[in-house]
Amino acid sequence: MEEYVGELWHRFITKAATRRYPAAAVALDDVVRPLAIYFRALGGDPGLAVSGARAEKHGGRRRWLEKVASTNQKFEYAWRDEETLRLPERINLFESAALNRDLYYWLAALNAVALDASQPWIVRNQQATLHTLARFPGLRPRYHSLAEAVIAQRLMPPTLRGDERAQELAIRQALLDPGSVSAFPAASRPFQPVPLWPHPAPPQRAAALPPKGDGAPESGSGAAQQKRRRKHAAERRDVEERNDGMLMLFRAESLFSWAEFVNVNRPQDDEEDPGAGELAAEDMEKLTMTRDGKTSAARVRFDLDLPAAIEDDTVLATGILLPEWHWKKRQLLPGHVSLSEMSVDENPGYVMPPALRRTAGRLRRQFQALVPQRQWLKGQPDGEEIDLDAWGQLLADRAGGVASADHGLYRAQVNQQRDLACLLLADLSLSTDAYVSDHARTIDVIRDSLMLFAEALDGCGDRFALCGFSSLRRGQVRFHRLKDFDERYDAGIRGRIAGIRPGYYTRMGAAIRHATTLLSQQKHSQRLLLLLTDGKPNDIDHYEGRYAIEDTRVALHEAKQAGLRPFCVTIDSEANDYLPHLFGSGGYVVIRKPDDLPRELPLLYAQMTR
Repeated sequence: MEEYVGELWHRFITKAATRRYPAAAVALDDVVRPLAIYFRALGGDPGLAVSGARAEKHGGRRRWLEKVASTNQKFEYAWRDEETLRLPERINLFESAALNRDLYYWLAALNAVALDASQPWIVRNQQATLHTLARFPGLRPRYHSLAEAVIAQRLMPPTLRGDERAQELAIRQALLDPGSVSAFPAASRPFQPVPLWPHPAPPQRAAALPPKGDGAPESGSGAAQQKRRRKHAAERRDVEERNDGMLMLFRAESLFSWAEFVNVNRPQDDEEDPGAGELAAEDMEKLTMTRDGKTSAARVRFDLDLPAAIEDDTVLATGILLPEWHWKKRQLLPGHVSLSEMSVDENPGYVMPPALRRTAGRLRRQFQALVPQRQWLKGQPDGEEIDLDAWGQLLADRAGGVASADHGLYRAQVNQQRDLACLLLADLSLSTDAYVSDHARTIDVIRDSLMLFAEALDGCGDRFALCGFSSLRRGQVRFHRLKDFDERYDAGIRGRIAGIRPGYYTRMGAAIRHATTLLSQQKHSQRLLLLLTDGKPNDIDHYEGRYAIEDTRVALHEAKQAGLRPFCVTIDSEANDYLPHLFGSGGYVVIRKPDDLPRELPLLYAQMTR
């Protein structure tokens, strides 16, 4: 009975104290894609991903009902770091869903402005507001509606103490008349959150841990994606050395004797919960790490190493130096990466599986229809035959007294040529060793895709090359040449494709630069650089995150300047978060079912080169 009454009381007091509107809530997942486009269209950093922000305790004054119900203790601030624009995962502040949605777009617009961190918090937010409204006057009605709605929900100044009242009056004036407040009064406690402005003190991004492998991002439900988006604030402290002794006082009678011991299994409730640590970390607002200067001999860190020369692929060339883009320094580091060209050993005895052989035959017949053929062109000023349709039209115009211009009265036969070359660059990193279905790994899907792609292009006669890549730090980028442009596609090339295996990591920028050099040597009007991958670029050194993304983006820009057309085909379920920044909205395609990649890849090529 007590529990039932307590539950009723909890529901009642929580409902009475809560000043949110769940029925009008707008979730970030519902607006994240148009919001990302909107943010970049207003001049925001195109390399920033849009993600959810974790709620934090604000410490501001609350209403007495909120204190009784223990509600409104946390708030989801908007803020950004070098890699991510963080917005509330859900906004339900207002009774109108349109206002909640408008708040998302206002926060995106405000964060598109470069803030002056040296200015006080209230001053830089006013400056950002004025700058945003000056650039985009159409946002003024939306901003004033949001400002009035926010002020209506805040505590009234007469209910606050002197120093807090002065702060609240300054915030209200800054919201209604941006630029009119030059200083923020000091107070004994933090102020109430301001939903229209970013985080007053954004948490610093903790140092990233070195990657354990080159696995593709996991896919999952929306709740799992939100959980992955959350990041904690972190701080590092030095451990305090203590040599104090410890004195434990107890009564010897409290110890069990041998006769009182009973060997029974522990109840399930007393057993350690394997997920308790993760749940506790989720609830913590700040993770604190210390270094005590001691080593742990029980932990051994394993790293990938290159195989012995007798077990490795054949080396064709070494010491090819390539530049790399350092996005923080905004400069290209010359000779920063060393690339080695390698060749997979041929397997002339390889026999294509029957199912793959049937699909290859069908694709070869379909692509043979693209072989250049002779075609008649009508309405030519000179040619091999008279164009009877043109002559008939000319006589009809003259009989009707119509003044006709000179017509081409002949037909000419010409050869239609497909003047293009394609280089397919496949990601052979360690992540391709993962299973994508019950019967196939990613590397198996890539192998079949390369095989069918080569069969199709060999059927239509287009010039093409097949390459793969992986890396182990900047000193060992491995570039596998499976088929060169001048090589004939035969059983030996099929054996090379069949012999590919998962490699190491994904230093994508260096591989794209070397592929650009090879493809630029082809003198064709169309040159297609086709990238086949299953995840983001990364390596075991600092080549990860924003650094890797920006280096890849600059490498693709260099390829476009060289007259190439880069295009990406991926099976990464989260590719929409970063590929638009790299290839543009129409420069990539995501294959939702990896098993369909071998059949889809040749058809995509046919559509792009039609």
